[in-house]
Amino acid sequence: MKKILFISSTGGHLTELLQLAPMFSECDYHLVTEKTKSNMGLRERYGADRFDTLVYGTREHLFSYAFRFAYNCLKSLYLYYKIRPDYVITTGTHTAVPMCRIAHRYHKKVIWIETFANSQTPTMAGKMIYPIADLFIVQWESMLKVYPNAVYGGWIF
Repeated sequence: MKKILFISSTGGHLTELLQLAPMFSECDYHLVTEKTKSNMGLRERYGADRFDTLVYGTREHLFSYAFRFAYNCLKSLYLYYKIRPDYVITTGTHTAVPMCRIAHRYHKKVIWIETFANSQTPTMAGKMIYPIADLFIVQWESMLKVYPNAVYGGWIF
């Protein structure tokens, strides 16, 4: 059974990622997101041994974000070695970038699903992962102009 790490930031990205929950029964999955009060119920729902968190941070508070992002990079490396996934599947954003880079470095498959929220412009994280993704999926056909080698998958909802 393939090990798949599902990772995203909190909020809409996580809502999109959880649309893939029916896949969980078909693989050895692990779910990673940012630690917020609203996400802690996921530990009970999916199991403490299949759920981990990273530190929540936004670029709006740039000084503290730099430290939080650095910490998340180190924790992502730790989680990668702990889980040793065959695949990393993500709906983004900045929270997932370090894990995708690490997986790519170790020749594991990276599947990026660009957020539903953008129908015309790329995300910063998407632009960073597009060149290394094994499969880059867009939810709007118009995004194929932005990411010509992507696959149009339609809406995840």
